[in-house]
Amino acid sequence: MKDAFGTPQSLLVLGGSSEIALATARRLVARRTRTVHLAGRPSAALDAAAEQLQALGAQVHTVPFDALNVESHGDVLGKVFAEGEVDMVLLAFGILGDQARDERDPMAAVRVAQVNYTGAVSASLVCAEALERQGHGSLVVLSSVAGERARRSNFIYGSSKAGLDAFAQGLGDMLRGTGVHVMIVRPGFVRTRMTKEMPQTPLAATPEIVAEAITAGLRRRAETVWVPSPLRYVMTALRHIPRPLFRRLPI
Repeated sequence: MKDAFGTPQSLLVLGGSSEIALATARRLVARRTRTVHLAGRPSAALDAAAEQLQALGAQVHTVPFDALNVESHGDVLGKVFAEGEVDMVLLAFGILGDQARDERDPMAAVRVAQVNYTGAVSASLVCAEALERQGHGSLVVLSSVAGERARRSNFIYGSSKAGLDAFAQGLGDMLRGTGVHVMIVRPGFVRTRMTKEMPQTPLAATPEIVAEAITAGLRRRAETVWVPSPLRYVMTALRHIPRPLFRRLPI
């Protein structure tokens, strides 16, 4: 269960080597989270993440998890919940893809959609059912402002996040009254390994900034968190720009 400050005692991270996920886990461990399950494809990065959290005092378990292998999600994630209650699930996996390449390679575009949307739908539903059986817990879904309106420069990635965002909103409505809290996090540009080759933007964030926003959102049981918060107003304005004009914007 969460403590008086809203800190989960146990955490399951889907996408355990994600920089945003690891920054969030570090912050939660510093605030008394004691058990962390890092779910992801076996890799040196996943092992390094586990070692880092162990050094901070957490009991860490690595879980072999593949977003694309949706048939395995029930068994793999079910075993985690069978070991003990999970207070928070952080869904942090996803791929950016390469827009120019993916436009020419339908199977590459499909992979982006399968990881970011299909895999996330499957994993979220498995975890939501387990959390509902517990009668408590939070499911935090990393979405993106890219899903707010399709842009020419990244509409394949953006469309996958738009689907995920809509799904998470509906899931939150479905779970209302069950004791399970769903929180959608919509970061803008975040400086990570995935985006290091991309141009910086004025409202760029870091994984630590996103982690701080996530923990603050948990404390107030927010349904939606924008990172940084002014993006809420930026995206509201962009949604209402007429499409012919929107096409000409350098974004």
